[in-house]
Amino acid sequence: MILTIKKIFLVLLIIFPVQVLANTATFIETPYKEPQVVYDFYFNEPEDINSALYWIRSLMNSLMDAPYNIDPEMMDIVVVIHGMEIVTVASKNYQRYKAAVDRMRYFSELGVSFKVCGLAAGDYGYTIEDFQDFIEVVPSAINELVHWQQQGYALITPTILSKIYSIEDIR
Repeated sequence: MILTIKKIFLVLLIIFPVQVLANTATFIETPYKEPQVVYDFYFNEPEDINSALYWIRSLMNSLMDAPYNIDPEMMDIVVVIHGMEIVTVASKNYQRYKAAVDRMRYFSELGVSFKVCGLAAGDYGYTIEDFQDFIEVVPSAINELVHWQQQGYALITPTILSKIYSIEDIR
């Protein structure tokens, strides 16, 4: 009986060596492909666009790095802007939102499309001439989001949270 238990244990050790010997997580390199993504930017605060832009950075940087090495021009990324963050891309507000605008311009140069809802622009009293030169104004944000999803684009809606705790406090 004891000999049989030892044999079973040894067989399990051979079959599942990592799980039995190591009590750690496993890193998996998911076989990601070139993304087709539409981001829905609709925030309560103009400054929230800064956090939302990190969602784009997180997608792009991880795919540009090894093992994926996907060139930015192979990533189809569209950002639809239609909340209070719309003021960040108005040319007259450049100095106030310079950091965010400069990051968006950089992403635009990498191929990311930034689209502003024409209905929202009208609500703010903006015309096409009021926006940064990398902005495209579309008739409706909702229709635009539907359009890109019908083309097979994945929808990402960034959730912007207020950080209450530091990582050190909760770790």
